[in-house]
Amino acid sequence: LSLSPPPSLSLPTMRLLTALTPLLATAGALSLPSPIAKRALSTVSTHPIVQHNSYTAWFAEGEASEAQLRELVVQFSVFSNLFLLAQLNKIINSPTIEGAREGKEILANEIGVAFKPKRKKSDTAPAGNEMNPDFVSLEGSIEGGTYTHRAAHFEWLCDVGESLGLSFDQLGKRRHGSPATLHFCDALFDIYGADDPSISIGASFAIEHWANAGFWDELVEGFQKLNAKLPDGQKKYPMGFWRFHQMLEAQHAAHTMDELEEAVAEGLIEDEDKFVAAANEMLDACAIFWNGLDASRKGETLSLDGIRKDASARTWSVRVSKTGREVPQRAR
Repeated sequence: LSLSPPPSLSLPTMRLLTALTPLLATAGALSLPSPIAKRALSTVSTHPIVQHNSYTAWFAEGEASEAQLRELVVQFSVFSNLFLLAQLNKIINSPTIEGAREGKEILANEIGVAFKPKRKKSDTAPAGNEMNPDFVSLEGSIEGGTYTHRAAHFEWLCDVGESLGLSFDQLGKRRHGSPATLHFCDALFDIYGADDPSISIGASFAIEHWANAGFWDELVEGFQKLNAKLPDGQKKYPMGFWRFHQMLEAQHAAHTMDELEEAVAEGLIEDEDKFVAAANEMLDACAIFWNGLDASRKGETLSLDGIRKDASARTWSVRVSKTGREVPQRAR
């Protein structure tokens, strides 16, 4: 099964196909991907925020000022912390115990339970406060893993904040989030954590493939260039948080495709259109987060008029409850 992408495909789409090649090549010997899986991949790979992220493309040039770095770290810290609520909501609303356990793997690892690897990792603790990917495993299970404060992903981000003069209290709190960031976080809680599997699985699929579309690579590239410009003897910006997620997300896309096929086989996706709508809605919210940062670094303010009126009126184009209540259509 040949998966060589034509020259017309964008780099993010090629990254997705590269990540999925082993899975689809294996599947090709047995059966072709399901129609839902094909439609899902087409949906996420052609979404504008997957095709091109203006903010991270600019950041990769390594020209961000210290003020712009602080804005990125503060907004990313709000997203990182509020993601914990969305992940817990996803666990609570999981339709299966297997799904709940998979969600706990993500949540527990986020808050500091290291994956217990199948293969032996370094027994040497990382030097200083820097996260060492050779010490913190990228694979395995939290079952049998060990909790340490310093393995919490948010603490690695706090290291970056500290290098920029930001205190713990200036990071991760909802009150520090911009309207665009909070829109994204609320969408994660409501859509990614929805109690309708057709919606939550669609959002999960979108989030995983968005995370593998290259923005981690561009953030790492930007920080590397900024560190290279610092005078000799000046402390570098910590890279642990960015490098860990760069490597972690690179291995997730194919697993997500596999999980989608399992969900299809188990009959968890009852409404394909709702699944696709949720994927698109989730990626729209991702785009708002990045567009908010892009506007901020230009000294502008991203308008959310026609998207959301206020924090108490969170309405989405997909239903977020099985109760049958009508969810108003959000202005597009």
